[in-house]
Amino acid sequence: MQRLHLQTNEEILRLLSLQLASYRVEAEIIGFDDIPPLKDGIPSIREALATETFYGYLITEPGQQEPTLAGAISISHDSCVVTICRLMVHPDFFRKGIASSLIAHIVEEQEQLGAARFIVSTGSANLPAIELYERFGFVVRRVFTVPPGVSLTTFERPATSELS
Repeated sequence: MQRLHLQTNEEILRLLSLQLASYRVEAEIIGFDDIPPLKDGIPSIREALATETFYGYLITEPGQQEPTLAGAISISHDSCVVTICRLMVHPDFFRKGIASSLIAHIVEEQEQLGAARFIVSTGSANLPAIELYERFGFVVRRVFTVPPGVSLTTFERPATSELS
């Protein structure tokens, strides 16, 4: 797990390749292929860097010199509230605990830095993501519909210290 600074176009393209592969699967699950992460390009990722912090999960496979970006997460802060903006795992690495590792890292790190709660949203039909968030103690706070009739669910989780 490491912070992704995304300073070069090559680094951003590596992230975008992962993001497109991951979010295409979500688009298929929720039956809507016009989700914002599928529209990102180098300029929009550069813009996101002003408010989002990115972390990557890298895997070096046998015979490989360069590690593969298998997963990534980005967060933003508003006071003591941390929003998970993006969570992505390349389909080749699904069901290997990468998304769980990314969330666990963020929760632990951000709680140490004083986060009081965490927020994340996903397509209401994205059951794998919903099950993942619920395993981490996230609970439904709001379900809403965006045009053209796509249902989204926002989840919230208090910091561990707030759970006591």
